[in-house]
Amino acid sequence: MKIAVLSDIHGNLLALEAVLEDIQKKGCEKILFLGDYALAGPEPSDTVNFCMSLSEHDNIEMIQGNTDKMIADFSEEVYEAVKRGAPVMANALREEATHLSKSQIEFLRNLPVQKELEVDGVKILMVHGSPRRNNEDILPDTPLEEVEKMLDGVDADLILCGHTHLPCGFQTNTRQTVVNDGSVGRPFTDNPESCYVIISTKGNGEYEVEHNFVKYDNYQAAKVLAQRGFEGAEKLANNLIHSTERHF
Repeated sequence: MKIAVLSDIHGNLLALEAVLEDIQKKGCEKILFLGDYALAGPEPSDTVNFCMSLSEHDNIEMIQGNTDKMIADFSEEVYEAVKRGAPVMANALREEATHLSKSQIEFLRNLPVQKELEVDGVKILMVHGSPRRNNEDILPDTPLEEVEKMLDGVDADLILCGHTHLPCGFQTNTRQTVVNDGSVGRPFTDNPESCYVIISTKGNGEYEVEHNFVKYDNYQAAKVLAQRGFEGAEKLANNLIHSTERHF
């Protein structure tokens, strides 16, 4: 079975549609979403609506990202806390929390934080950041011993995460595999293309993992984002073109 894994869409519907088209072409039978559906993107409301419709399909599993929880739990205290370290993201957070509908926010609120499943003998754990916290970074340069500490008490064979927008993977000394699937909507590599993962199971507990990159009209997405009107939207838009420039 082929399983697609994607996360960190961040309101980028053009990117999500391109990735889903690629997923269909490659014959994936199941899709796993690891969170962060709306914040700081070109079309947050349309993206959440689309994800709400996708969530009704039996072959799709979804969990909550840290920014989904931030939108659902928004308050002035949350805004001020984010603003101290990331003022542009704080402005985007206020926009999403203010303009998403009650049903959209409840959808984000009610998503599970983690999810376990088994496919063809492979035990899979879906998380957003790490098994410990939804905002904990698993980066390409994270020491293996730190990754292994994050897996304490986890018995899954394959741990899937996102959050950092940087694709990477680790093979632990306990024969567990950790895969960060990168980002669909806000890549932070020198490649502005969307990134997602395909897992190919073999039916006997074995599997292969491949990162895939998909082109989409990031200039159009940036144009839409720049016109959203909140302070700093232009900086976020530029990030879709020059993806290593992280403006917050």
